[in-house]
Amino acid sequence: MVTEMIHVDSPNVSYNGNQITVDYEYSMTSVKKIDNRLVVTPENVSLTIATDCHVPKLGLMLVGWGGNNGSTITAALEANRKKLEWRTKDGIKKANWYGSITQASTVLLGSDSEGQDVHAPMNRLVPMINPDDIVIDGWDICIDNIGDAMRKAKVLDVALQDQVYDKLSKFMPRPSIYDSDYIAANQSSRAKNTITGTRYEQYQQIRADIRDFKAKSGVDKVIILWTANTERFSTVEKGLNETAAELEASLIANHSEISPSTIFAMASIAEGCTYINGSPQNTFVPGVIELAELHGVYIAGDDFKSGQTKLKSVLVDFLVSAGIKPVSIVSYNHLGNNDGKNLSSPQQFRSKEISKSNVVDDMVSSNNILYAKDEHPDHVVVIKYVPYVGDSKRALDEYTSEIMMGGHNTLVIHNTCEDSLLAAPLILDLTILAELCTRIKIKRNVPDAKFTSFRSVLSLLSYLCKAPLVPNGAPVVNSLFRQRSAIENILRACVGLPPNSHIALEHRFANLINDREQPANKKAKTGPAIIANGKH
Repeated sequence: MVTEMIHVDSPNVSYNGNQITVDYEYSMTSVKKIDNRLVVTPENVSLTIATDCHVPKLGLMLVGWGGNNGSTITAALEANRKKLEWRTKDGIKKANWYGSITQASTVLLGSDSEGQDVHAPMNRLVPMINPDDIVIDGWDICIDNIGDAMRKAKVLDVALQDQVYDKLSKFMPRPSIYDSDYIAANQSSRAKNTITGTRYEQYQQIRADIRDFKAKSGVDKVIILWTANTERFSTVEKGLNETAAELEASLIANHSEISPSTIFAMASIAEGCTYINGSPQNTFVPGVIELAELHGVYIAGDDFKSGQTKLKSVLVDFLVSAGIKPVSIVSYNHLGNNDGKNLSSPQQFRSKEISKSNVVDDMVSSNNILYAKDEHPDHVVVIKYVPYVGDSKRALDEYTSEIMMGGHNTLVIHNTCEDSLLAAPLILDLTILAELCTRIKIKRNVPDAKFTSFRSVLSLLSYLCKAPLVPNGAPVVNSLFRQRSAIENILRACVGLPPNSHIALEHRFANLINDREQPANKKAKTGPAIIANGKH
């Protein structure tokens, strides 16, 4: 399926065969504190951005393929590929990608001749992977085929399950790594499809699996994504995993603190495959990050940001930016899927608690009017396993804030969400955006400058992760608005469009830009225009 892209008419943008090349002025500011005075210096940097438009045939390998998320994304890919419909008590439903920013959100392009906003689907800015073309494979410690796994998950309507079961039942997960020290003891009954041997032998088998999949499927690129059980945190210490050399030596020595997820990450990096961690454990110990940088391979994580935590990043950002001071945040949730069962173990819960708790840190530290140094809201996270509710997670959040003159404001929010139906679109977006990042290069317009790629740690994917992994020295950003804006504005830059600032001076000052003036008696339109299929 060929998707019609937007076309930017600018002398700074050239469409040359399979590449979009842009001459781009990047504006940034640096800040220094001199004698208790903040001195801000604007700077413009002249860049060239080149985006390869050749979209490869992509393979996606899931660790934990037979879980709720893995079986749901596999069924969704099949349902959308075939444009399936099914009957429910609420009427006919159609396959869609609601919840995916690449497939179901739009980007503001600018204004039309009548001064009205015009939006385009995000995936029309630059060529992206079409979900219909993704080839899927993966590993799981459970031996069930993916059709049976889908039925066991009880996420999708039965009428839809019945339409995709035959196809999914042909998918058999490859044996995976099972280490009872890293996941809850209650998972042992599922572990009937496992890789034996030492950690180094398991690593070699994973590498062989990746090569086998690539050869048999004919894909050009492979992305590997962990959507398996949450592990406990690994120990990080000198001599064990603080450098790539230490990590590789520890792997060969079969050291017990080299976790299954870290073994998958190392194998993925060795095979040149982007690796994404969708769970909260510390897979990316310092040695893994260094290994990715040495091999020039991309990594991203940690932990899917799907429901409760995404809302928290919005609310705290709203409160702090409004000058309101959150002083207590209490988050409770219960769920009944296998993720909830695994998290009922204290060590695995601790990994999740850390990823959920740190989401407010950067927003709190941004406002020293509200918060003194080292001051932080009370923040408590509780997760309970309730089998009856299945994948339909219940979340209750209480936000207590100080307002003017000693007053208090309390927000209490109850959220019911079908967990895997929120996570599956994130898996798709992480896959599509990570692949796109491999095709974008940039250089400064100075003599002898060479094109460079994104740094190995793909912080651009933070919008989709609870505990964003960032390169050394880079700030951690949890604000959902800033994270979404970063994705949108980098895509705009790839086609020579300036960042969306929403200043809209042409609408706020009369007679500022003549060709935008409107007759005084002309009625304003009631809503934004949408570009569909590349046509306004």
